[in-house]
Amino acid sequence: MTRSGILLIDKPEGPSSAQVVYRVKNMLGAKKVGHLGTLDPFASGLLLVGVNEGTKIADIFLGGVKSYRGVIALGVDTDSQDATGKIVMQRPVPALGEADLRGLERKFTGELQQVPPMFSALKRDGVRLYRLARQGKEVPREPRRIRVEALRITQLSEVDLEFVATCSRGTYVRTLAADMGKELGCGAHLKKLRRTACDHLSVAKAMGLDELESRCAAGGAPLLSLRDALFHVPAVTWQSRLLSRLRLGQQELLGQIGKPQSCESLVGILDPRGELAALAKWTEDLTGGRWRLYRVFHA
Repeated sequence: MTRSGILLIDKPEGPSSAQVVYRVKNMLGAKKVGHLGTLDPFASGLLLVGVNEGTKIADIFLGGVKSYRGVIALGVDTDSQDATGKIVMQRPVPALGEADLRGLERKFTGELQQVPPMFSALKRDGVRLYRLARQGKEVPREPRRIRVEALRITQLSEVDLEFVATCSRGTYVRTLAADMGKELGCGAHLKKLRRTACDHLSVAKAMGLDELESRCAAGGAPLLSLRDALFHVPAVTWQSRLLSRLRLGQQELLGQIGKPQSCESLVGILDPRGELAALAKWTEDLTGGRWRLYRVFHA
């Protein structure tokens, strides 16, 4: 039986995240495989894939920060805000200096309000927005609060800007590119995109699909254990008898963990071997807060 854990995949441009998951599932013959945060087909870079019990920590990485490197093409707006869309407007590109680039960085760093694109998987009255967009329809979308933790922009040519960005969950990087083009008065779209990190996990430690296939054929996938994937989460070690009671639903046992010492809201519970057996989440309630069982993992 295939073990549980996380695979760090360096996704190429072209396939969808779902197609990568399908290919990985066939390679491993695993019962459950799923990505921990989608990456657009035209983009490349880090795609986290959970295997078996690894699929249970998707929410943690979906909510984490992501880092990207990409290229913005100025002077051309597309309907999808990226290079896969139809050109809807072209305008001259102004001459840009260092002050303009630093001004863009300041304008688009920190807390921002972003209107999601029509070409997105968000729903309106039960219908995906991208389906409406393909029919030539546009509907009002409420702006959402996002946060760009860091942004650095350099000029590649008169019409191309390269950027490195770290941003919060829910950020549409192609909308960020389009909004920067709007700010410059010439329009823009996202020409290339590569995801370089998800929280503390880096694409530098990821492998391509062909290499993964070779590794699987040679004896097994290089799975990252759940504990290693969540090494940044504080943890306590419990004896097997306590874990057995916890798995029976005796959540009052979590009281012995004590109140969190910092802003951390998650704690890992390890078995005697050091493997992650469960996650508990701190919740504020009328009793002044308590730990509640968040995820249970089976060997």
